[in-house]
Formats: sequence, C-alpha cells, structure tokens
Amino acid sequence: MPPAPALIAIPTLGRPGQLDTTLASIAPQAKARAVEILVVDDGPSPETREAAERHGAGYLDAGMPGGPNAARNRAFEATDAPLVILLDDDIRAWPHWLDELLAAHEREPADVAVLAGQIKPVLDPRFAPRSCGRHGAPITELQLGDQDKDVIHGWSANMGVRRDWWMKAGPFDEAHAIGGDEEEWVDRATAAGGRTRYIAHAGVDHERVGEDASLRKLMRAQRYRGRNLRLFDTQQGRAPGLVTELKVLLACVAHVIIRRCPMGLTLVAHSLGRVQQTIAPAPPPARPGLNDFLSGRSGHVAGKRGELLRVADRLLDLLRAPLTAVEQRRAQSIPPRRILALAIARNPSDFAPIAAELSAGRHRVELDLQPIDTRGKFERLTAMLAEHDLTAYDHVLLVDDDVDLPAGFLDRFIWAVESTGLLLAQPAHRRHSHAAWPVTRRRLATTARRSHFVEIGPVTLLRGPALEALVPFPDDLTMGWGLDVHWGAIAREHDWPIGVVDSTPLLHKNPVAGGYGREPVVDAARRFLSGRAYVTRDEALWSEPARPAKGSSR
Repeated sequence: MPPAPALIAIPTLGRPGQLDTTLASIAPQAKARAVEILVVDDGPSPETREAAERHGAGYLDAGMPGGPNAARNRAFEATDAPLVILLDDDIRAWPHWLDELLAAHEREPADVAVLAGQIKPVLDPRFAPRSCGRHGAPITELQLGDQDKDVIHGWSANMGVRRDWWMKAGPFDEAHAIGGDEEEWVDRATAAGGRTRYIAHAGVDHERVGEDASLRKLMRAQRYRGRNLRLFDTQQGRAPGLVTELKVLLACVAHVIIRRCPMGLTLVAHSLGRVQQTIAPAPPPARPGLNDFLSGRSGHVAGKRGELLRVADRLLDLLRAPLTAVEQRRAQSIPPRRILALAIARNPSDFAPIAAELSAGRHRVELDLQPIDTRGKFERLTAMLAEHDLTAYDHVLLVDDDVDLPAGFLDRFIWAVESTGLLLAQPAHRRHSHAAWPVTRRRLATTARRSHFVEIGPVTLLRGPALEALVPFPDDLTMGWGLDVHWGAIAREHDWPIGVVDSTPLLHKNPVAGGYGREPVVDAARRFLSGRAYVTRDEALWSEPARPAKGSSR
C-alpha cells in the first residue's frame, strides 16, 4: 500500500487540556482527508493518552523527556508519509487548514523543504495585559499577509516538513532546548538547497487561555525563552556582546515607561533572560546519551570579557605568589623523573617555547614532536606511543601546540601530581583561557583537586596503572572527544585518584574545536560512548581539594 499522504505530529508534555482543544480542531479535517494524527508524549501520562484516544489519534510514548526535537524525530521515524505536519499542542486549526497544506504539498516544486503555515497569536482578553500595539505578541506568530511567498524560517507551531528533506538535511538536533530548535534544522535544509514557503491560508490560532495568558506567566515564559535563544545564538557564533544586550534591555524598559505598555514587560523579561545567560551562561539540559557527556559550553573567551579575565588572572598570580614560591621549593624534593612528552604541531618551529619550558626543569624529558597530517589527533598519538617502551618512563605527557605554560611548570606540576597521588591529571586553565569545562579553571586556594574528569587536552598526564590501562587509545576515535568522560568512568571503577592541578595554570590560546568541525566529532563521540560507561556532565563538574598521598613530601 502507498504511504498515507501526510502525518500530523504533535509533540506534547504535560498539557492534556490544551492538547484536547488542539485535537478537536484538527481531528475532523484529518479524518476527511485520511490523514493520521500522532501524539508524541515527551513525558508519558495517562491523561495525554486518553486525550489522544478520545479523538482517534495515535499515541507514542517517547519515554523520558528528550525535548521537542527528539519528539519530532520520533514522529518521522514512525511513518513513511512524504509530508510530516508539525503542530504545537496549544493551537486551534482554521477551517480548511489541512486542505490548504495538502494542496501546497501537491503544487510546490521539489526544492521546497518546508511549508510554513500562518500562525496567529490569540491571548485570552480576560487575563492578557494591555498592549500598545507597537510590538509583536509574546508567543510564536507568523503573519505575513494573504499571499504565499518564500520566507527564511517557519515555526513548528504550524509547519509541514517534506520527508525527503528531513532525510537530506538530517534529523532535528536533539541537543537543542526550546528556542532555536527548529530554526537550526531549517537553516540546515536551506544550506542544502531547500526553500521555506509561507502558506497564507493554512492558518492556526496560537492560543493562551486563562492564567497562561496572564502577565506573570507570559513573563516567566519569555525569560526562559530569552535564555535559550541567547544560548542558541552563542552556539551559532552570532551572539552580540554584553553591552549590546544591556542596551536592548534598557530600550525595552524605556518602551514600557514611555508607551505605558504593560505587555512590554514581556519584552523586558525576554531581554533580561538574554542578559542573564550572557553574564552567567547555563548549559542546555543534559539529554542522556545525547549531550550529557558534553560541557554544554563553548569555553570561548574573547572581547571585553576576555580582557577582564586577563586582569583577574594577573591578580590571582599576585595573590598566589607566596604559595607558588613554597611549592617551587618543595618541588626540588623529588628525584628527577623520566618523562615522555608527545606533541603534534601545525608548525614545529612555533612549538619551541613549549619545548623550552618542558626542558627547563630538573626532570629528564624526551620530546617526540611530529608535524600534523591528515590523521586525527588520537589516531596519531596511538601510533607515536607504539614507537616507545612506555615502561622506561615515569610519566607520559600529551601536549597540544597552542598553549602557554607558566614558568617552572614541569617541576611544580610533577610534584603536585606525585604528592597528591594523581594517576591521570591536567594543569588547570587560566581564567582567560579557552576552556569548555568549568571544573578545569584555576582555583586560588588549592594546589590540586581530585575530580571525576580530566580532559584529553591541551595537556594531559598519564602514569602508573592509568597509563597501563588506557594506552593504546581506542581506534574508533580520531580527535578523542568522549574519551575523557570514559576515562572518568574507568578511574571511578578502579578507584584511581585523578584531577586538576591548580598551581600550574596554563593558557589555551585557541578556541575548543577551532581547527576542525564540531558536529562530526560529537557524532563520533556518541557512537564511541554507546555501550561504554562514562561520567555525565553533572558528575564531571565535581571536584574537591586533593589530600597529600601517603609517604609524599608535601
């Protein structure tokens, strides 16, 4: 049998009453055109299932909440229909809405990836605040007149996606929280050559009724959306600076005062959410198996914020100077160690300052420095390690070529590692270093901290049982993403002490993943971690001061 002409998919989470209204408006149209409806429950509840069954809709239990994009992907996976119509669970379809979308699907050429239906915001007048009419509604809308036209984006409150384009552009990115979630997919489809077509008469009312239309509820939703959209803009590399965000916030406040516009407070809430995300970035929700092994932050430090953090580092250096001097003296108490340092450099001559600092101390360092080639970092490191007798060394160092090491680095770093018994360790990052994981940034009062997490770079030390167990590195990773959280699980299983050395903070000069594409290595990490133990983001953020190891000279 040929596939159904379309599937109407409605992701939902905990709103059976609103879902019931939505289904009541679309079920008769769907029945008349033999189109199936699928409710994807992103947090299964009996009430949601009952609402779906009451209107003859299919019901899909999506398991633990994975976000709207995950629910959309589950709908595509559940059907062979050439068109999947995505709806929010708080809309009311116009008469002939479905006819208009199906007709557009029949007449529009193959390069149209998205059919973006009109979305009219409707707020309950009994609860909604007064608006001056000079700004849009505080909920999703798409009103571009009565003529069909090409547009940049459509919104999943009312959006048809052709299955061929979902296959071509790839699934919706499930790592995205609400805010920019479907926009990122539309951008990908556009980059692949697809168009988004506004279908004027395939309209829905996007409703807020009762308390949901109150100023308090609207402001809360807009603040949350503001944070998420700022996060999305940051991930896309287009987020404005803090000064710009503050200017927008002040303009919104001025609008409320000058125009005497209570509804304008929703603009203030949205802008405030963006400012909060700028000042104190929060990562996207961790999705088990999807992005809970990622820090959720880019770690990029630049601009005015970078300059302020540079000043903070100088202050921390001054405050810590007496303790650093003590540590330097204590570092002379251990015998010279045999150290193998491995590095891959874009330009070996640029590595000279790093090599000089590594050889400036009292330890015997053998440096294996090789030029970059087409192979991935950890693929190369595995081959380089195979050329050495690792039993001949006390420590193995993996060193990137884009770091500045502090004076006296190696003596103090080796002393801190041995005095605290760490078997897998890294130097902390300076405050203005590019570092995605907050746990790795320097702390003032500690020499070293125990953690559940040690990065794969820019400088990583392995020794003893950790070196024996973790080398050679797995052959199904090239750049090593995901390996560090797997190391953390192995360390926890064997009760190895691992951690971060705060007394020797380095500067990582280039942004994380700056020299290669992020998405391919994230996908490789997902494949690598599938079926393997790893520490999650929340677990990786833990640390505590490392205590002296038994018999240490500390």
